[in-house]
Amino acid sequence: MWIMVLFDLPTETAQEKRNYAQFRKKLQQNGFEMFQFSAYMRHCPSREFADKYISYLRKILPEYGHVGILCITDKQFEMMEIFYGRKKVTSPETGIQLTMF
Repeated sequence: MWIMVLFDLPTETAQEKRNYAQFRKKLQQNGFEMFQFSAYMRHCPSREFADKYISYLRKILPEYGHVGILCITDKQFEMMEIFYGRKKVTSPETGIQLTMF
């Protein structure tokens, strides 16, 4: 299971820029990696594990802006076609992750 967080946050004022940076930093601290500038992804071993992160994401949502949270299966992620320019590249492999309870 993959969680994709897509966001478009205002960055006109200094405070809005700080809010944007804090949101990105919290994503990174929780294992999300940048897929594109405003799209971050994280692999989760199960839906239950993903639900815990989604619950956390709801708590750290910025006051303003648009944030979308999308869950996709490993199979759906594997079917994604990714291009850099016109050159097709392979999707990042699902890493083996150790989950400690």
